[in-house]
Amino acid sequence: MSHPIDLIEQEPFFEARREVFPKAVHGSFRQLKWAIMVATLAVYYITPWLRWNRGPYAPHQAALVDIAHRRFYLFSIEIWPHEFYYVAGLLIMAGIGLFLITSAVGRAWCGYACPQTVWTDLFVHVERMIDGDRNAQFRLSAAPWTPAKIVRRVTKHAIWLVIAAATGGAWIFYFADAPTLAYAFITGTAPFIAYATVGVLTFTTYTLGGLMREQVCIYMCPWPRIQAAMMDEQSLAVTYKAWRGEPRGRGVKRTHDLAELANDPAARIGDCIDCNACVAACPTGIDIREGSQIGCITCGLCIDACDDIMAKVGRPARLIGYTSEADEKIAQAGGTPKPPLSRLLRARTLLYFMVWAGIGLGMVFAVGNRARIDLSVAQTRNPQWVRLADGQIRNTYTIKVRNMEGRPRNMEIAVAGLAGAALWDEHGDRRRAAQKVALHVDADQVQAVQLFLAAPGVGPEHQDIAFTVRATDAEGGTAHQTTRFDRPDTEEHDE
Repeated sequence: MSHPIDLIEQEPFFEARREVFPKAVHGSFRQLKWAIMVATLAVYYITPWLRWNRGPYAPHQAALVDIAHRRFYLFSIEIWPHEFYYVAGLLIMAGIGLFLITSAVGRAWCGYACPQTVWTDLFVHVERMIDGDRNAQFRLSAAPWTPAKIVRRVTKHAIWLVIAAATGGAWIFYFADAPTLAYAFITGTAPFIAYATVGVLTFTTYTLGGLMREQVCIYMCPWPRIQAAMMDEQSLAVTYKAWRGEPRGRGVKRTHDLAELANDPAARIGDCIDCNACVAACPTGIDIREGSQIGCITCGLCIDACDDIMAKVGRPARLIGYTSEADEKIAQAGGTPKPPLSRLLRARTLLYFMVWAGIGLGMVFAVGNRARIDLSVAQTRNPQWVRLADGQIRNTYTIKVRNMEGRPRNMEIAVAGLAGAALWDEHGDRRRAAQKVALHVDADQVQAVQLFLAAPGVGPEHQDIAFTVRATDAEGGTAHQTTRFDRPDTEEHDE
């Protein structure tokens, strides 16, 4: 016998995905998206092939993450591992910049420059070229599998795979000399990691940009769930002006006498004719007239679609537009909202901008004034000190000198703060000890040398000293590192 609960019709826990086929639109926001898509794709695909002359001792690729030699090159800037805080600074700037954009204009990053948006937009354009616009795509999707449909599907997915493979291929060129790696990749002699990386990125780009599309923005991306904390009533967002568009008059042409309608509130209709053009143009398939939603990426395509309809029915544009909640309240009350750009100049956005700009200017100043010579000193602790035959005490140090110039440099190492000090390296002996030791360091290299330092045996048990390295060429440059000189305990020696 069936349990009563089994007789209750259960609603599905998840709604099945409805395929989204965005309709092509024309307008200022569509043109802006085209411009940003072309610019971002050009930067991504072309940058690894740009050359930058750094002299005979450094790579000539403008942007290069040289993992083998632990360097990051970006045109004239070279970042060493110990300078990774610059990369951390860039990441912090990116985060604050995202807060700034969201606070000012909502999810504009998502709508125009996010890689998911850019590649999805490219894939959708390819789909339109092969399958036709929105209505043709619906018909093709519902049609039976014929040879013509198979050819279209195979062609579309083949082009998507080529784009996805080019995406992965461009990425690996940032980590090695692009022409050399490209030749090795084609001839099958590239490292396995190169092929594996291209394979993974091809799969993810094809899957996320071609197959999943809006599902990534709605379900996978965490940013829509965070952005609410970044926005307030002054933030600009794509908004349907319900006070102007409601009640909707489906299919009504604007031949009414608006003055008469105004005198008869019961006969009044809004500007929205319920044509669903905004829904058809949305890349995530939402209805902006239902208010703010997690699926809205504020791309502005619904604005272009609605403006086109408003022009045809003789009504003012921007029934859907970028506006703030505060301005909507003013407009609904019959007032004159502030210009949208004025909403950007407020305490919150200015604070974000000043913090963002401050970090950027600080990094520029630090990069421009950083030393191109670096020095590290490690004192040998086993043994901590050695007593020489003449009673002097010897300490041993491992010195590492970093030459961050793209050319070899001659340098000298000296010690300060220790009276009667004598210094020699592992290749010399004490008879040729001096106050300084000469050193040659190749371009973009770290030279390690073991130094011996002797001083009178009478003195503090632990004495602070400083090593200095100085370039002896015309450009000069110095670096300092403090350490200490150890002697045996005086009281123990007296006993």
